[in-house]
Amino acid sequence: MKFAWIMAEGTEWDQKKTFITTALESGMDHVVDFTDVDKIRKLGNITVISDMEGSDIVLVGRNGEGDSTLPLPQDLTQSKDLTAVRHLKKRGKVTAAYVEITSKRHEELASLLGREADYLILLGRDWKVIPLENIIADLQKEEVKLVASVADYDEAKLALETLEYGTEGVMISPQEVGEIKKVAELLEKIESEAYSLKVATVTRVEPVGSGDRVCVDTCSMMSLGEGMLVGSYSQGLFLVHSESLESEYVASRPFRVNAGPVHAYVMAPGNRTRYLSEIQTGDEVLAVDKNGKSRSVIVGRVKIEKRPLMLVEAETEGVVLRTLLQNAETIRLVAEDGTPISVADLKVGHKIRVYLDESARHFGMAIEESIIEK
Repeated sequence: MKFAWIMAEGTEWDQKKTFITTALESGMDHVVDFTDVDKIRKLGNITVISDMEGSDIVLVGRNGEGDSTLPLPQDLTQSKDLTAVRHLKKRGKVTAAYVEITSKRHEELASLLGREADYLILLGRDWKVIPLENIIADLQKEEVKLVASVADYDEAKLALETLEYGTEGVMISPQEVGEIKKVAELLEKIESEAYSLKVATVTRVEPVGSGDRVCVDTCSMMSLGEGMLVGSYSQGLFLVHSESLESEYVASRPFRVNAGPVHAYVMAPGNRTRYLSEIQTGDEVLAVDKNGKSRSVIVGRVKIEKRPLMLVEAETEGVVLRTLLQNAETIRLVAEDGTPISVADLKVGHKIRVYLDESARHFGMAIEESIIEK
């Protein structure tokens, strides 16, 4: 998952405070700072990255070899920054190594630090020519998260999106509040996964008795045509519409999807499925619209209640999909034309939108394996 940190070092406190509170409101809760750590902690639940040992993430490389304050040793394995990271890790500290890429040897130092540190912050004077991709390729099998130090939105976009192999995160030093908001919007766009929805023909609709049904109440308002991908089989999920429509019987609840029984899968960020039974407050799931565009939403509450269930079966491209939904007028799927259709009105022959996935699943992750679901 892509992320952004903010560094407002060198600005007056009032301006720094504005930058940090804007970042918090935009979903960025990691701050790099060296002078106002105590003040920053009072602004909210913030992860502080600093060169002080009491920091949440301890930064190594500032006033060291990473920023060229100290000369590089002839043998890079004897680097003071590398030694410092190793000592901190032995004491259970989360570490971030900082390197300004000013030479080939600094690139080599970065690769060594990336094998030890939890995060590797890279600063280049020109992201179009810096050998960032060389470092990424060298460290792709390591667990380190790469963070590009960027000056503005354009550099953030390049580091996260434009390069063939982007970094996991960026550290932005904003000049104005608007840049923080633009980077937050960029992250949301990048994390928005697109699902190619197909049209399936309903082949069976029948009541099957009662079961434990799950309502997922999110912290976001969903609009017409938006819901969640849910189903009994991981190879194919139904687009179950949110309760964003007014009903004769109940008021709209656009934050809710009445998703189905406890056994069913629901799509989560990272193209990963979760069981509805394991979803809880604070988890993230995907809200998906009629065109397959998705966004991550936070679960605010899950309600599990015994309710009458309806079996819905559909077929597309020779694949039979099934799911169970509460037998109620307010539960809807999404029709071929993108409009919601109630399960109470659903008939054999109706066309609905589904997501077909050729991958098998192991602990929710897509894998290349043959699995039969029926």
